[in-house]
Amino acid sequence: MRAVNLLPKDDRRQRGAEARRNNPVLIGGVAGAVLVTAILCAWFLTASAGVADNQKRRDAAAAELSATPVPAPTSAQSSALQQQKVARVTALSSALGGRLAWDRVLREFALVLPDDVWLTSMSAQAPTGGGTSGFTINGRTYSQDGVARLLARLALVPHLTNVTLQHSSAATSETGRKIVEFTINATVKGAAA
Repeated sequence: MRAVNLLPKDDRRQRGAEARRNNPVLIGGVAGAVLVTAILCAWFLTASAGVADNQKRRDAAAAELSATPVPAPTSAQSSALQQQKVARVTALSSALGGRLAWDRVLREFALVLPDDVWLTSMSAQAPTGGGTSGFTINGRTYSQDGVARLLARLALVPHLTNVTLQHSSAATSETGRKIVEFTINATVKGAAA
């Protein structure tokens, strides 16, 4: 007699499905994805609760602010404040309008002063109502050419006008050298800096 196998044949498809069900890597990946999703959901719910709490506090503060009465100044106070403001603006405008940038004028003057000319005195008068100021220079040099060179250079200074020689005379210095003493007048313009 012949031997017959009565056992059912193994189905390969069944074995593949079982292997997939029992694969630890697959099970771990699915479990990790579920865990990460749960953590993100919990974090989102916590943050949403914090935002809602902050919105409630903001709404309460806005309601409190809107309920606070705003004190309105009386018309007498308002007009007095307006008059003070106008008086202060006027005083500031007049002070700034009469201001002369002396640092700029003196810097420009120093740039054009020849090397062979030295000053003995310098004076300036306060600006007048037209925004101009008088400027007087007394000095010495070795020749009349030095005085002429200084006059020509001072005429180029933008803030100086009406540059005129008031006086020029020959003299002798303390060391016995011949010098020229001079006095120059000018008008400083541009009082508003």
